[in-house]
Amino acid sequence: MKRTTFAVLTALAATPVVANEYEPAMASFLENSIRSWAHDPLLVAAIKAQNETTAGYDQATIDQMDTTWRAEVGAASTPTITPVIENAAADFLRMQVEKSAGQITEVVIMDSVGLNVAASGVNSDMWQGDEAKYQDTYSVGPDAYHFSEVELDDSTRTYQVQISMTIVDPDTGAGIGALTVGVDAETLE
Repeated sequence: MKRTTFAVLTALAATPVVANEYEPAMASFLENSIRSWAHDPLLVAAIKAQNETTAGYDQATIDQMDTTWRAEVGAASTPTITPVIENAAADFLRMQVEKSAGQITEVVIMDSVGLNVAASGVNSDMWQGDEAKYQDTYSVGPDAYHFSEVELDDSTRTYQVQISMTIVDPDTGAGIGALTVGVDAETLE
């Protein structure tokens, strides 16, 4: 029995595994289609401004904001959501979605605690700090990025991948927040 188990484990260890078949295409898209605008001064300024407000927030405050956001999705009155989707940075993000001709499905930028700063449209929650898109970027450092698996996105209703990266302060080189770009998986080559 031990010999069989060892043989199976050895065979499995020798088999190459591709973690994400889209990863090469995602890396190319990050370099060729996102980096050129991801550190735009407008986005950096919006993140820095919100960081001044949210840096002292405790987890209870963040959780309450997230709960309030979720309750507002689809509601007539959206006092928590509206400031995130109706600002100059959100307009800039929508312009990137439009310029992509359907390839980019959504874009969101987050502050240093993982709260939405600006978004191209309404997404399902306000706090991204508990998700890999934030934890594997901002929390890791200035050069960090994260590629998701293909998933059906609740807010865009498309099969998409998410490409996320840390946003840095160009003056200090320190991470100040993160950006996540949803990409229609069918458009990646």
